[in-house]
Amino acid sequence: MSDDTRRLIDDCIELLQARKAEDMRLLDLRELADFTDYFLLCTGNSEPHVRALADSVLEGMKKSGHRPWHTEGHETRKWVLFDFVEFVVHIFQPDAREFYGLERLWGDAPVEEIEDAPPLVETQ
Repeated sequence: MSDDTRRLIDDCIELLQARKAEDMRLLDLRELADFTDYFLLCTGNSEPHVRALADSVLEGMKKSGHRPWHTEGHETRKWVLFDFVEFVVHIFQPDAREFYGLERLWGDAPVEEIEDAPPLVETQ
């Protein structure tokens, strides 16, 4: 993975973690697909949560000068997709993630599990 691609993926991860994305995984598709190198998957627990996650990625990446080549699902908020060419961000509601099963479809792909954002700790 190039340093630039890793930096962009890490930027997306931070944006998603800031909005409490759940069950994040990075699938390495370089040996399995020719349309992208990575899938970044995560779950939002409701329509408003998926919208907040999607808006965070879209706005954050635009601020850093990176607009997605293609988007899907932003209006329905069941499965939102942002295609940044080298990687594709998938933001699911739980039922859609289970139904489409990208982890099963791409079961041969190496997977990097990404920790959820740590809870905020109040200092006294």
